[in-house]
Amino acid sequence: MSIRRLPEHLVNRIAAGEVVERPASALKELVENAIDAGATRIAVRLWAGGIDGLEVTDDGIGMAPADMALALERHATSKLPDDAIEAVGTLGFRGEALPSIASVARLTIESRVRGAEGWRRTVDNGAVVEEGPAALPPGTRVKVEALFGRVPARAKFLRSPRAEYAACLDAVRRLAMARPEIGFSLEHDGRRTLAVQPGESAPERVAALTDRELVRNSVAVDHEREGIRLGGVAGLPTFNRGVADHQYLFVNGRPVKDRLLIGAVRGAYQEMLARDRHPVLALFLDVPASEVDVNVHPAKTEVRFREPSLVRGLIVGGLRAALDSAGHRSAQQPSAGALGLWQPGDTSPSRMREGAGGWASSAATPARSLFSPTAPPTSYAVPASDPLWSTVNDAARDFAPAARAESAIEPPPSPILHPLGVARGQVALTYIVAEAEDGLILVDQHAAHERLVLERMRRAVAEGGVASQALLLPEVVELDEPACDRLEARIPELAEMGLELERFGPRAVLVRAVPALLGKSDAQGLVTDLADELTAYDEALSLKERLDHVAATMACHGSVRAGRQLSVAEMNALLREMEVTPHSGQCNHGRPTWVKLSNLDIEKLFGRK
Repeated sequence: MSIRRLPEHLVNRIAAGEVVERPASALKELVENAIDAGATRIAVRLWAGGIDGLEVTDDGIGMAPADMALALERHATSKLPDDAIEAVGTLGFRGEALPSIASVARLTIESRVRGAEGWRRTVDNGAVVEEGPAALPPGTRVKVEALFGRVPARAKFLRSPRAEYAACLDAVRRLAMARPEIGFSLEHDGRRTLAVQPGESAPERVAALTDRELVRNSVAVDHEREGIRLGGVAGLPTFNRGVADHQYLFVNGRPVKDRLLIGAVRGAYQEMLARDRHPVLALFLDVPASEVDVNVHPAKTEVRFREPSLVRGLIVGGLRAALDSAGHRSAQQPSAGALGLWQPGDTSPSRMREGAGGWASSAATPARSLFSPTAPPTSYAVPASDPLWSTVNDAARDFAPAARAESAIEPPPSPILHPLGVARGQVALTYIVAEAEDGLILVDQHAAHERLVLERMRRAVAEGGVASQALLLPEVVELDEPACDRLEARIPELAEMGLELERFGPRAVLVRAVPALLGKSDAQGLVTDLADELTAYDEALSLKERLDHVAATMACHGSVRAGRQLSVAEMNALLREMEVTPHSGQCNHGRPTWVKLSNLDIEKLFGRK
């Protein structure tokens, strides 16, 4: 078959396949055009999730009739004033979006430049069908109808209106988050579902578009290294979600979904979150234009960095530094479901008699004191004249209470002086009850001590280096030649971490020693995983992560177990160390180590508020 030149309408449809996959793709391109046009307010309207139609209105600079006609031609753009494509400062610059959308839908553009009259142009699946004057305020309005209406092969792959709407909402949310100086609104089938005002700060905008509770449960991120700056907000590890949809990443103001950046976030939260939980965050990366290529994907959702290891290290280091500054903080608010389990007691006489009988039956198994096993049982003084109270009094005399205060040698510290308060008791030999200035704090003693032990081990590793354990018989690990080359280049660094390697021919390495902390480790699996990590990021992180995992396991086995009786002094010592230890608000698996019940919450439980 001879080579032929494709017709223009077919070229546009092929381009549309790269840029326009669903309504959200078209919406993203149109909103980006509005942002690049200098808009201060952008309004979006959707019908049936964008399948039936979508409309984007902005108050930007607008287009003259001649520019409007040119904008509907392929590779025509106002966003590249010269040939320096690597220095582009706008969200889009290829000039393919409008003609691509117009080739698979009915597209109507209305625009007006300030001081001039408006103009309208309608293109139906690649053919101009209408053109003439239009009445509208300065700016541009673009309406897309019947997307893929004449391309059934593409239309059948569209999802339900609800699913398409969710994708459109996510696209608008990410762009609005990247531009807090612009106001955004979104209506779906006549109902407004999103509205943010211009001029908000970046943290305010992020919280408004994700979760208002993020303001109280996040830390600010501000880190710079070698000309690259990282900013944004990162949720505390205990403020997490079950899916990764609440992670928003931006490079030079452009929303991206890049595997390198997502992997760096996962590495930063290593040992602070369970594997099935994900942090809530928004990170803004400012990179010199010469150090990043934004033109590696037609929709520009992926980027390529000149030095990916530098970017990954910046994100991991910046996030960990920000989380370290959080100290013992945790997502303190107990869940509404947990609070709902508290019910007011039934004080009717019949219920009290039932309760008295229940207490009497429990007397056969005396409860053990949590603090002072040898302390005598305590009896409560109740009115003896009332037959009901007499029954209760008889039961109470035979029933030892589940907890008592331990006599203090020294006066207990004041709750005002300590964020986590002072210990008042222990519940179920598992939870420490502490009184703070503004509420009641419950601490999981095992989870809290597990984190403290892990942080001690990490400090010891950082201060003294990693001891290595020589293998009785060196182990040969076979890999492909490029992987062996990458490992050979990192031999000095790996030796500092306790892993001693030696090149053993073109396609193998010899393992002479492994980190002593790993014990009887799988050297084959360790080196193979390390080679894969170097292939992906050129950064020796797997070994550090493996050491962290082993340290976490050792900390778990060496920490205070649930069911151990603690003295008041031990409980207070645990609280004081938590206050000065980073990440003590969550255990090694990402669960909170303490929760707070404010005075207001307690008053509500008793009907005082």
